[in-house]
Amino acid sequence: MFNTGTPKLALKSNRSKLLLLMGLLLLLVTFFFASLLMGYIKTDFSDLVNTYTDYTESIEHIVIKTSRMPRALIALFIGASISVTGLLMQTLTKNPMASPGLLGVNSGAAFFMVFAYSFMPNFTQNYLMLFSFLGAALAVLLVYTLAGGIRGSIQTFDLTLAGAAISAIFISLAQMVLYKDQKTMEEVLFWLTGSVEGRSMDALFKVIPIMLIGWIICFLLAKRLDLFSMGEEIAKGLGLNTELLKLQIIVLVVVLAGASVAVAGPIALVGLIIPHLTRFLVGSEFKWAIPYSIVLGAILLLSADVASRFIIYPKEIPVGAVTAILGTPFFITIARKAENR
Repeated sequence: MFNTGTPKLALKSNRSKLLLLMGLLLLLVTFFFASLLMGYIKTDFSDLVNTYTDYTESIEHIVIKTSRMPRALIALFIGASISVTGLLMQTLTKNPMASPGLLGVNSGAAFFMVFAYSFMPNFTQNYLMLFSFLGAALAVLLVYTLAGGIRGSIQTFDLTLAGAAISAIFISLAQMVLYKDQKTMEEVLFWLTGSVEGRSMDALFKVIPIMLIGWIICFLLAKRLDLFSMGEEIAKGLGLNTELLKLQIIVLVVVLAGASVAVAGPIALVGLIIPHLTRFLVGSEFKWAIPYSIVLGAILLLSADVASRFIIYPKEIPVGAVTAILGTPFFITIARKAENR
């Protein structure tokens, strides 16, 4: 059983939690500026200021405006949204290993993206994003149906099994397309690894309103999520409509994770790591867990993006590869703890 209680080392007072959150926000700002200023092209703070006050089309100004600013903002919003969906998934399934991919979000989006690249090569980036989002939504709809959602009774164990089955189907279909079309493999490989580089500001602006609305709804559901995390029977006894809440969680996962994958591809392990780190710091009370997940997720992806520029310098690697490297030891630790329980 997944323990959603407060760890012994977690902060207890609201004051200490608020102070730590403010400190993390400062750290977030630090990594944001590091993302804007660090890389193969040397830039400093004056270059950043002049980019937006006295733009001259110098190489430094072009890099900051067209490359680093979009990827910094994308890393911030995508990292935050993936982390919140991970928190929601672990709460919904009572599974410490749960992440957005458990509902088939990543595999559904990946198959639709591969299909679009292979059979509709003239699609613009906006249509590709939409196609990816629809793939994520379809996968979750299938999982929801198989898990009993249509009957009005969603069992978390059935949800996990259905997610695994649908993910396997979509991954197999994507592999079949890639096997037949090597050119498509070359084009989508970078996207499938997960990356914030090369994405446009326009793509992000299309999903920012969706993400912000999703975050706000999470805050509005915080008290209900607290009740649900105590156990479904207890929550029902206290008058909570648990089936409605499950549906709301699933919709939020589709919206937040689907939008994230559509923009940046399936970025590994962020949605697994951050909820555990959040509970370690502040416990499982959602009025704190949600903002901490948002801030910590943004910090993790921003720092991973900065690291991706120097691991094989002067070349870069996709940020998804960095999060996979960082998250694998964490993943093994969680798996061993879950097995010992």
